Amino acid sequence: MPNAKPFIKWVGGKGQLINQLDSLLPHDFQKWDDVTYIEPFVGGGAMLFHLLSHYPNIKRAVINDINKDLTTCYEIVRDKPQELISALKDIQSEYDSLLKDTFRQEFYYRMRDRFNTKALDALENTVLFFFLNRTCFNGLYRVNKKGGFNVPFGKYESPSFCNEEVIYADSKLLQNVEILNGDFEETFHKINGKTLFYFDPPYRPLSNTSSFNSYSKEDFNDSAQIRLKEFCDRIHEAGAHFMLSNSDVRGKDIHDTFFDDLYSAYSIERVWASRCVNSNVSKRGKLTEILVRSYQTSKQLYTELSLNY
Repeated sequence: MPNAKPFIKWVGGKGQLINQLDSLLPHDFQKWDDVTYIEPFVGGGAMLFHLLSHYPNIKRAVINDINKDLTTCYEIVRDKPQELISALKDIQSEYDSLLKDTFRQEFYYRMRDRFNTKALDALENTVLFFFLNRTCFNGLYRVNKKGGFNVPFGKYESPSFCNEEVIYADSKLLQNVEILNGDFEETFHKINGKTLFYFDPPYRPLSNTSSFNSYSKEDFNDSAQIRLKEFCDRIHEAGAHFMLSNSDVRGKDIHDTFFDDLYSAYSIERVWASRCVNSNVSKRGKLTEILVRSYQTSKQLYTELSLNY
């Protein structure tokens, strides 16, 4: 299903890393029978849509996120794609009819205020989620301590709110996906047969000024990172497999071995990724990220070993 891909922009999205992540899956993943795939921090869902499109042996999938607006969005895309598309076309027409930036900016802040009332039905909440995602600065999702969306207007010339093909393709793939909204540890009970977890949590900041993990009003600090590692231990002991992405803090500071120490019992790879969130363009660029896996032999390693024999 070539059109299935993330329907929203999301900071830290894995679209650019999909080929690298795919190469680091278990070497025999395509041969597993009756697979359960679990993603406890689904975000934009690039990995989800890639795996569901390319691995028909995945028979069950469970996604979770602490962000209620996001999980509601997934539910609407799955269950009401036609109604969503119709409503997105309506708000697109209304926005496009505003010919001056000042009018569009006023409209943006009215819609942001309405979104923050938290008194909308699921469909309207999702429509405004799409709208804000396409018109806010850099496509960020950031909230304040009270949980209010607070990203400023982005001043895009002609943003598009609705890609019908993507929404319909994603909706079809999501039909057999269970959607949860809660703490990542709640996914433990969804282990069923051959199970692969992929974790893409809020990243540990590379510096005191680079932190961007305000996807919810709850902070994801070092204690949460340690709790996540302990959860990985639990699922490993239960016989499930996992992959986990995070920032490469050692790449920024050779003395910062937080993740190398924390995940020393597992395999750690470093992959190249582009960062494009910083408002200062000169500070955007390529950095390494870590990829932790609980299994020894990845597809990439298996290929390398095979070539040596």
